[in-house]
Amino acid sequence: MAPGRAAAPTAGIQASLEEMGTPLSQVTFVVVDLETTGGVPGARALTEIGALTVRGGQVQADFSTLVNPGTAIPAQITMLTGITNAMVATAPSPRYCLEAFLSWARLEDPDTVLVAHNARFDVGHLRAAAKELDLTWPEPRVLDTLALARKAWPRTQVPNHRLSTLAAFVGSSTRPEHRALGDARATVDVLHAALEALAPLGVTHLEDLATATDAVPPARRAKSRLADDLPTGPGVYQFCSAAGQVLYIGSATSLRRRVRSYFTAAEKRRKVAQMLDTAVAVRHIPTPTLIEARVRELRLIAELDPPVNRRSRSPGRQPWLHLAGAHTDEPRLALTTVLPAAEAACALGPFFSRASGNEAMRAAESVLRLRHWDEAGLRAVGAQDRPASPEQARAALSGQIDLVAVPLLERIAALSANQRYEEAGLWTRRLRALLHGALRAERLRPLLACPHLIAAKRREAGGWELVVVRWGMLAGTAVSPPGADPRPMVETLRASARVVDRPVRVGQSASAEETSLLADWVLEAGTRLVEVEGDPAALTWPLGSAARHRRVLQAEG
Repeated sequence: MAPGRAAAPTAGIQASLEEMGTPLSQVTFVVVDLETTGGVPGARALTEIGALTVRGGQVQADFSTLVNPGTAIPAQITMLTGITNAMVATAPSPRYCLEAFLSWARLEDPDTVLVAHNARFDVGHLRAAAKELDLTWPEPRVLDTLALARKAWPRTQVPNHRLSTLAAFVGSSTRPEHRALGDARATVDVLHAALEALAPLGVTHLEDLATATDAVPPARRAKSRLADDLPTGPGVYQFCSAAGQVLYIGSATSLRRRVRSYFTAAEKRRKVAQMLDTAVAVRHIPTPTLIEARVRELRLIAELDPPVNRRSRSPGRQPWLHLAGAHTDEPRLALTTVLPAAEAACALGPFFSRASGNEAMRAAESVLRLRHWDEAGLRAVGAQDRPASPEQARAALSGQIDLVAVPLLERIAALSANQRYEEAGLWTRRLRALLHGALRAERLRPLLACPHLIAAKRREAGGWELVVVRWGMLAGTAVSPPGADPRPMVETLRASARVVDRPVRVGQSASAEETSLLADWVLEAGTRLVEVEGDPAALTWPLGSAARHRRVLQAEG
């Protein structure tokens, strides 16, 4: 046995993979082939291991050893491979050979890929042997040259995809003869030829290998080159047609990696797939932080109304549930898409649709009964006889949602006890709509009432991510360098952030979705409040009377 060792990976490869992808020229391929007794996968089936490490198109080292399986090799296997019982009698044990191979191959390295022709066979035997011998199997990335060759050369080009056929087809100098090292050498030649054939289709980086054999139309996969010049940091991307129309908008932590992912089988959405076939360019807007990218995405979708985006296209149409006519003799619950900012503290929502808003209003009105309707039906389900006061209604809409939720839960329990399950389900659905609206309002109110806030979050790579929020709107973001005092950056950000006047109505400056994104960011673990202007007591998120009813919120149907 003459094992070698592949060159050590260069520093920073893992970070490169996470942020921008590793070019195939920087990937270490461990190409392996096994010979076996033909028995069940395991340590007693191995008779020979042959492997090579390849990097940048060059063989770096090789590994070859016979293995004594501790059992007789059938005659028909000897005829096929030429490996006799006498040849393996003095060979090392399966444990010794497998330990030596794993130490040599360094399969735990993140930039290493294990390659085999019909990998299901070879990797299956190696994994089973490791398990039987109680050795740790590192679960490396695996690339099957059989599947790769089927993608690179259809049957119209080659009669079959056997290793011997492919080796001759690509002009390999090695003729496979069912000996491990020789077959591994032939597999290397097939690997290089297949990757060369697939490169025009966008298979150029390590992460492309996971989807290289997916059923993606070649013309679409080839468009992955649209991502080649994109930066590796956060930002917004826009797929555009030949006429310059923006078809789809998204945001990402890494623009290059996210856009490349669209051209793989991981993308299952039919309309998006059709869009990819139409798109000819990708515009991008880099941002210092992901939260800014996500906010810009929302704003651009609302502004440009791209045809393929389904969410966030009409934020101004989402209704709120509020108390109309509060200063009249007949206050009532009503839905509105134009909510005065002064009433945000006493309203629920916004709801994703008018239908869900109506369901929530029906639930609340059945308890509060600020107007008379369906009295016979309400008495039948146990609604209270006397209407609530406007003060109770105002309290329920301001955060004390249990004033409505508890009576509804009691009603649902009574209906279920009387086996009136259909009605119980109806009121459960209405209560769920109400609770979702209350939950959204609870998260939005503090930021909607805050004139100025600066929050900070430590970055994994060092430094701080800083965000300015004014009246529920993102007014600025910045990133302080690792190791630097962030306070000067706070001063600069405070002075340079966008000036936001107090809005007259909710949604005038920022959509509810934008404010919700910012609330989620501020509430994330590790976020620190640096500055807060206005009433500090207003900037408190309740533990959430709505959130307590998790069972109802998570119910189906």
